[in-house]
Amino acid sequence: MLIKMRKTSDPLASEITSQSTYLNRRQFMAASSLTLAGASLLSAGSASALVMRDTSSSAARPEWLAKQILQAKDSPWGSDEVPAPYSAITNYNNFYEFGYDKDDPARYASKLITDPWSVKVEGACENPGTLSLEDLLKGIALEERIYRLRCVEAWSMVIPWIGFPLADLLKRFKPLSSAKYVQFQTLVDKSQMPEQRSRFALIDWPYQEALRMDEAMHPLTIMAVGLYGEILPNQNGAPLRLVVPWKYGFKSIKSIVGIRFTEQQPNTTWSDIAANEYGFYANVNPQVDHPRWSQAHERRLPSGLLAPNRIETRMFNGYGEEVASLYSGMDLKKFY
Repeated sequence: MLIKMRKTSDPLASEITSQSTYLNRRQFMAASSLTLAGASLLSAGSASALVMRDTSSSAARPEWLAKQILQAKDSPWGSDEVPAPYSAITNYNNFYEFGYDKDDPARYASKLITDPWSVKVEGACENPGTLSLEDLLKGIALEERIYRLRCVEAWSMVIPWIGFPLADLLKRFKPLSSAKYVQFQTLVDKSQMPEQRSRFALIDWPYQEALRMDEAMHPLTIMAVGLYGEILPNQNGAPLRLVVPWKYGFKSIKSIVGIRFTEQQPNTTWSDIAANEYGFYANVNPQVDHPRWSQAHERRLPSGLLAPNRIETRMFNGYGEEVASLYSGMDLKKFY
């Protein structure tokens, strides 16, 4: 008898939707016009995911990018998982440049200008330079990756990103063998980002994050430019954000304008603010609590007062089979 062993990254039975429902959603998106004015319904038990176009942004949304996103291919990553409703993904965010409440990004990021957009790449590489977003994505094959997102605040959701492996981008700049880390920076624009104007801001802008090179080059690490078959909404980090699914969400930096290859471990925003609470690695680890709350469980969105949808947190957010080898021999309580 052949027994199929379940991988730790496989979805739980409670997270699975039927193949026909999932394929119908993909067919719907492919057949939609660029305005995506319709809606698609996913259901699993009592949970439903209503897909609605983001109409909150008046900023330019380039047609070339919309077309490229619609041509994104399916991938096996998370293909059986149930994404959170579009409304939850786009209205429950941490993007502190726009405020500290969860609905502030959706309220204030709508007019962020994301076209034109450019990214400056520098540091320990052979081909530094500044590329427009269109040049950066030229020749890139986009795909859908449905990933779990786990916030350090102990809430989580499942998101159908559209993106591409970060490694495909980094290789173009030919990092030197001495480059051990890659650092990312978010846009600084006080005219568009109200919290950057505040005298009481907690963060010393720009927001910065970084990965070790082997983490950055791992196949699970992607750059996202869309979600639910659409251009990435501003509040979710348009036009370009990092997604590292086995790490807490604050590592997945939004609205990236700078990439730097470094030989030494670079500064990161939350480690600078409170190193005892937010480590450089920030791997999801239910055995290492935040100093002020447990990390053993999480609240999976959507949830409510009467239906909190509380689930156990899995090591590396359930992606341990793919990424645990990156940390072989490391004390993950010391290097948290």
